[in-house]
Amino acid sequence: MLVVDVEASGTDCRKHSIVSVGALDLSKPQNRFYEECRVWDGAHIMDEALAVNGFTKEQVTDKKKQSEADLTHAFLHWSEGVADRTLGAQNVSFDRDFLKAAAERAGHTTWPFSYRTIDIHTLAYMHMINNGLQPPIDKVKRHSSLDLDQALLYCGIPAEPSPHNALTGALSHAEVISRLLYGRKLLPEFTQFEIPWKKK
Repeated sequence: MLVVDVEASGTDCRKHSIVSVGALDLSKPQNRFYEECRVWDGAHIMDEALAVNGFTKEQVTDKKKQSEADLTHAFLHWSEGVADRTLGAQNVSFDRDFLKAAAERAGHTTWPFSYRTIDIHTLAYMHMINNGLQPPIDKVKRHSSLDLDQALLYCGIPAEPSPHNALTGALSHAEVISRLLYGRKLLPEFTQFEIPWKKK
């Protein structure tokens, strides 16, 4: 599985740009990717998105940084060395769709990833149900409110640091996926945190 985290200048993959990508190969977690880029010319920039990822407008428009197209080509080239390129993440459709839109803008004609993905929300929701727990529900909107921080805490890991960094995001995603799927720790960054259901 290729665990990925995309940070962007907003939430719409057609109007906004990637600003950084973090990823790792779940089967070889030392095989990691992290790069940053400037937004594509004409991309919209949301202040709220920058507040989440910690970049400034000056940083995401810095002409000294590589283009979104160059980052996308670099990521796709790196991914060729991953045996199982099934994408995995929290809200993985966001990451997949941003990468696909960026690849189209970059003129990368061979899209290597499937629409079949592994979403942390689904894994955590199922794990909770199988352990006799009720996943959290938003009482107003009446749908699941199980976000990444709640999944991390459920797995015994502190909430992701703020602002969000694409590589620390990918590492957090990978650790949660390993604990939920295989019941085991994965990365040295999280060794000190015990798996709650293993204590029982």
